[in-house]
This record gives sequence, structure tokens and C-alpha cells, in this order.
Amino acid sequence: MIIKVCGMREEANVREVEQLGADWMGFIFYPKSPRYVGKTLAYLPESVKKVGIFVNEDTDRLLTLAEKNRLDILQLHGDESPELCKALQEKDFLVIKAFGITTEKPFPSELTERYEDCCDYFLFDTRTDLYGGSGRKFGWEILSDYQGETPFLLSGGISPEDVEEVKRFSHPKCVGIDLNSGFEISPAVKNIQLLQRFISAFR
Repeated sequence: MIIKVCGMREEANVREVEQLGADWMGFIFYPKSPRYVGKTLAYLPESVKKVGIFVNEDTDRLLTLAEKNRLDILQLHGDESPELCKALQEKDFLVIKAFGITTEKPFPSELTERYEDCCDYFLFDTRTDLYGGSGRKFGWEILSDYQGETPFLLSGGISPEDVEEVKRFSHPKCVGIDLNSGFEISPAVKNIQLLQRFISAFR
């Protein structure tokens, strides 16, 4: 299982999380986020894949930031088109497209199908009126309606108390989880002890 720790920023905290055995680390390049990293990462971790999170970013600026910060994966949280996703893949980046999910409406199969051939992963998060992560859970059972071929990460308010629930969740295309605000002391600062215990449960 891929474990992604998202919303990282502070150098000391990044270095600590790097030692915990996470696979991916996410850095938010969306200026309206409280976890915004600015233009340059203070420290570039080497033992994890670096994921840059963007929201409707200008393509040239996105590529400049990605190259400058040696990003491996681009996670798109806005209204980015399938054509843009494909173009980024052709630049040799892995691409994650995030989708907001709610149990109050049917699973958006028609939308996800448009991105099937141009993304390496999907990320399913709780739907909100704003762009970016929600910090809240949705009813994961709705994901049984996802019949696509693209593997996905489970996101949205996963907390230290959710170890058993995550272990029980089963879907043939679920390949990982995304951890963020449920493990924070303050925006962009993770509680190392809580993360260590959670990650150890899956290793």
C-alpha cells in the first residue's frame, strides 16, 4: 500500500517524516492553502516520491515549479482537462487527478471515465465547495461504484483512529492512502508519533 503524507512544508518536519517509511510526500503549490510551500521547497527529500499539488495552475508555471523542485508526481485538484493531464504525462511526470466525492450524489463515473487514459492515479477526497483537500471523511462504500481501470488513493480526513477501518476497506483498484490534517499539530506540521504508529500498522 502506498502511504502518502501530504501538506508538508517545514524542513525539520519533512526530514522527520522522511524517516518514517512513507512512500510519497505531498507539497501544496496552491497559494490559497494554509499549507502553501511557496515557490521553492526548503528541503528536497530523496527517499520518497515528491508530489506537487496544484489547482488550475498556469501550465508553464506548473512545469517551472515541477522542474525547479524536482517533483516526481503532479496532483491536480482543480478543473484541469484530460488534455492537460496527458500533456504532463508526456513530460515524463506521473499524474494524479483528484475528484471530490459525496454520498449525497451518485459516484461521478462519467467524469472519471474522461480521465482514464491520461492519469496514472486518481485520488478520491470529500467533495467541498472549495478547491483542495477537505479534511473530512465521506462514505467510502460509494467507491464500490467505481468500475474504472485507473488505480486510486483514498483520501479525506483519515485520522490516527482509522487504522482498522482503512484495513477493512477493500477495492481492487485502491492502492494507497493520503494522510494530512488528521495528523497535524498545526497546518503543515505533522505529529511524528501519531504518524509513526499509523504507518507501522501497515508495514
